[in-house]
Amino acid sequence: MKTILIIGAGRSTSAMINYLEKQAFNYHWKIVVADKETEHLKNIVNDIVSVTNFDVKDDLCREDEIKRADLVISMLPVRFHKFVAKTCLKFSKNLLTASYEPADWKDFSNELEEKGLLFLNEMGVDPGLDHMSAKKIIDRLKNQGHELLCFETFTGGLVAPESDNNPWNYKISWNPRNVVLAGQGGPAKFRQEGKYKYIPYNRLFRRTELIEIKGFGKFEGYANRDSLKYINKYN
Repeated sequence: MKTILIIGAGRSTSAMINYLEKQAFNYHWKIVVADKETEHLKNIVNDIVSVTNFDVKDDLCREDEIKRADLVISMLPVRFHKFVAKTCLKFSKNLLTASYEPADWKDFSNELEEKGLLFLNEMGVDPGLDHMSAKKIIDRLKNQGHELLCFETFTGGLVAPESDNNPWNYKISWNPRNVVLAGQGGPAKFRQEGKYKYIPYNRLFRRTELIEIKGFGKFEGYANRDSLKYINKYN
C-alpha cells in the first residue's frame, strides 16, 4: 500500500483530501494528513485517512514523516516549501505543490535528475488547472489548422449559483489573508497586441477588464503575475 503524505490542512486542502480518499480504495493508497493544528481534523479520520501533528521547522518530525511516505504533497505557504523540498531530496521522495515554482528550486535540478525524482509545482487551480485547460484549447486549435493570434484566459473562485446565499456573493475557500492581499505577488507582466505590458501592484486594480459570461453576467478581471514566462511553454 502506498502512502500519500499531505502537509498542511488549511482551507485549500479539504477538496483534495476528499478526492484522494474516494480514489484510495481503487489504488490502494493510505493518506496521512499532517498539520500543526489537528483539532479541526478529527472528523476526517477513518481506515484510509490518518492525522498527525506536524511542525515543518522541526527537523526530526519532518524527516520522520517524509521518509515513510511514497508521495509528498505540500499545501503549506510557499515560504515553507524549502524545508519540505530539502527533506524530500534527502530521502528521495517525489513532491507536489500548488504554488508557483520558487526561484531557488532551480538549484535542485541536477540532483533531481540524478535521483530520477519529480518536484512538480503549480498543481492547483491557478496556477494549475488553468495551464491544463489553456494548453488543451491551444493544441486543439493548432491541430485543426488554426493560427493563434491572441490568447487570453481568466480564472476565478466563483460561488456556485446554488450556494450563493450571502450579500457579498462570495465565499472564502482559501487563506483569507491571501484573498485580501491578492495581487501583491509581484507586478503583472504580459504581452498584448504585440506590446509588452508591466503593471505594478499600485496600478493593478485600476486596470481591470469586463468579462461577460453568458448566463452569469459581467465580471471584472485583472492581470495576474508574470505571464511572459509561459509563452514558450505554451508554444
